Amino acid sequence: MLKMVVDTMGGDNGSKVVVTAIKNFLKKNNDVEIIAVGKKQELQELEGICEIIDAPDVVPMTAGALDVLRMKNSSMMIALNLIKQGRGDGIVSCGSTGGFLASSTIILKMIPGVKRAAIVTAFPLQKRHNYLTLLDCGANLENSSEELVQFAWMGRLYSQIVVGVSEPNVYLLSNGGEDEKGLSTIKVANKMLRESKFPNFVGNIEAREAILDPNVDVLVANGFDGNVFLKTIEGTAKYMSGLIKKAFKHNLSSKIGYVFAKKGFDELKNSLDYKAVGGALLLGVNGAVVKAHGNSDERSFESALRVLKKLIETNVVDKIKEGISHNE
Repeated sequence: MLKMVVDTMGGDNGSKVVVTAIKNFLKKNNDVEIIAVGKKQELQELEGICEIIDAPDVVPMTAGALDVLRMKNSSMMIALNLIKQGRGDGIVSCGSTGGFLASSTIILKMIPGVKRAAIVTAFPLQKRHNYLTLLDCGANLENSSEELVQFAWMGRLYSQIVVGVSEPNVYLLSNGGEDEKGLSTIKVANKMLRESKFPNFVGNIEAREAILDPNVDVLVANGFDGNVFLKTIEGTAKYMSGLIKKAFKHNLSSKIGYVFAKKGFDELKNSLDYKAVGGALLLGVNGAVVKAHGNSDERSFESALRVLKKLIETNVVDKIKEGISHNE
């Protein structure tokens, strides 16, 4: 039986969203036990289906690592310490990103040999049933060339283990496709990957090409660029969805046309919906740590729970350890 720890507090939409997501998730996954950590009075609907641990304090969204570490009775700290004590196989939270990532690194430590942790996520490509693996999505602002090369290894392993791509094509996010384009760290990382004959390293790629090219399996970026890239895609998807919806409501003919096009429109909408992924793994930390969107609704938090379950089932942390050790 898998055991997952959930920090139920700190999200933009309150604990009610998390409670509903947990209930929906457990209806479909009877091989999972959940320890829900948060204010007990807000978790009453979970009594009888979850173990509930009362946590009187909530980490604010603006909290940093030191702030979280001082809040011993917060849901985040209690949940992380449960993982450290071996009471859970993995943890998910939609609380403060900076506080959660930094305190996870301090409490659970890094995988031996990993220089910096990275947030990794996957989102749908044009190629049907395939996903692009992106890292770093915001665990860091800047990264060295050596860290980018290590991200390439971790991204390759994640794509193989979780996404199921046997030989993923790896790219560096830059402002041009030529090897000499980009920041100095990108140029050096490109050279290091070329000289080491990194498996299936294709080269640099621009943001506009990365999202359109169905052959991009792993996209490596420093944390700032990766975060901007991801949020731009999310915003564009939301914008396009709104435009399409408005177009169908234009007149009676367009509304009738919607009836015939609904199936295709629904497929398009689902492929653009970043909430279908729901959560991102903090890759490099010695534990299965998933950060859900701060503004998660019931659907996206349930998706984050599914992400965590898959990470535990595929034993991704131990496999990353083996892969990093082998490639040091």
